[in-house]
Formats: sequence, structure tokens, C-alpha cells
Amino acid sequence: MCRWIAYSGTPVLLSHVLFEPRHNLIDQSLHSRMGVETTNGDGFGIGWYAQEQELTTPAVLRDVGPAWNNRNLQEVAHHVRSGLFFAHIRATTGTAVQQTNCHPFRRDRWLWMHNGMINEFHRLRRDLALAVDPALYPEMEGSTDSELMFYLSLTFGLAEDPPGAVARMAGLVEETARRHGVPHPLQMTVALADGDRLWAFRYSSEGASRSLFYSTRVDSLRALHPDAAFLREVGEETRLVVSEPLGDLPGAWNEVPESSYGIVQPGEDMLHPFQPRLRASA
Repeated sequence: MCRWIAYSGTPVLLSHVLFEPRHNLIDQSLHSRMGVETTNGDGFGIGWYAQEQELTTPAVLRDVGPAWNNRNLQEVAHHVRSGLFFAHIRATTGTAVQQTNCHPFRRDRWLWMHNGMINEFHRLRRDLALAVDPALYPEMEGSTDSELMFYLSLTFGLAEDPPGAVARMAGLVEETARRHGVPHPLQMTVALADGDRLWAFRYSSEGASRSLFYSTRVDSLRALHPDAAFLREVGEETRLVVSEPLGDLPGAWNEVPESSYGIVQPGEDMLHPFQPRLRASA
């Protein structure tokens, strides 16, 4: 499977999050503690929103090599500052190692990345692809289940109702799998952003989802760890969502509940239950 980080809050250099924590994402690409695979070297990607207000479309950098020795990633991370960004390291579940299969995926203002799989995707792919809006279908570049999940969510109204669109996507995957006799078809932790808000989903058909954590509120962490310099530099609304904790700071990480999704946004963050939903036409 894969590992990923989503950051929202005070603009920081990407390197502060990607390289400096003790168990950072680069370390996880070689020594993952909670992933299915220890090594995640089948490509990587970062996506970030610029601080300039007129630039609403995020930038994306993706490559097929491993993250641990990529000089371009080092260069960008030490020079780009952002208040909302994604980073992903890939371990393929069977599709090709190619740039168009690396996360995050982008369309207009949206970023999407995923850890998990659609079980027996080769059997379900055709039926699922036929459900994508014909106007969107030509924009799909890769061959992964992750990108197809993104375009199904776009088809099902992501712009108007992100949680509902993801629920309808998940419902279609499970309904299609039932018709084909595929058990436990969906395994997903998903991060989704529009430049203002961040959504994170944790769900699996078998009720045993891949790991996902969110950071404790900054004000609470400052009280627990008054000597932590990083906590003095970021605002109260800074939050990270990660596949596995970036360090061992006591009290810093909370597990996202099974079958739930959270919204990180200006003001109060929210956590809700998540269940797949069939489209009315289905």
C-alpha cells in the first residue's frame, strides 16, 4: 500500500513536515511501521496550493522513482512554502509504475490521494469506468483504481457535496463488486482538498481499514510540550492527517475512527460517520 500526509494551517516550508520530523515521510518510504509493505518506493508526489490568492489551481510534482533519493523533491521542499499541501509515497498494488499513476491527482482546484485498493480491480474496472461522466473520461491519464475513484467522485457531485460524492463512489464500487461476486472490495484512506478545506476518509468494506491519524489541537500540544519549538511557530488551526504518526511526541496523534471522515477547515474541525451510499438511479 502507500503512505501519505496532508497538512493544513500556518504556511510552512514543505521540508519542515516532509524531512524534519523523526519518523518523517521519507523515513516511512524505507521503514514504514504500519503499512502493508515496509518499503514504499514505487513513485511519489506532492501537491500544494500557493499563497497567492489568485492562484487557485494547486501545483503538482510527481515522479516514478523513490522519494528517499530524489533531488528535485529536496529542492522544491526547501524552497516552497504553503498552508495546504499533500505528500504521497506509493507502493503499487499491481498497476504500472509510471508518472500518471503517482498521487496526488488534480483537477481544477481539487487534489486527491489514496491509500488502499479496489479488490480484483481488473474484474471491476470496465463497469466502474463506464460510470464516469463522458465529459470527464478523456482527462484520466493513468490506470489506477485511485484515479478512477477520484473521477467517479467528480462525476457524482464532488464540487457540490464532497462527502456525498465519495459515499456514492464507494457505494458504486461495492454494488459493482456484489454483482461480480468480489468480497470486501474497497479499502481506502483518502485525502481531498479544494484549497480552503481538507477532507479525510477512512473506510473499508471489511471494517478493518488502513491506519489513519490526525494531530491534536496546537493549543493542547503547547500545554503538554511547552519546549517544542515547532509548536511556537504555527497557528492554532494547524492540523496534519497522516497514514502513520510522524514522531513519538506523547499526546500528539489521534486515530481516525473506523468508517468516518473529518473536515479540517477555518474555525471548528468536524468528524462524522461515513457509509457508502447508492445513487438513486442504482
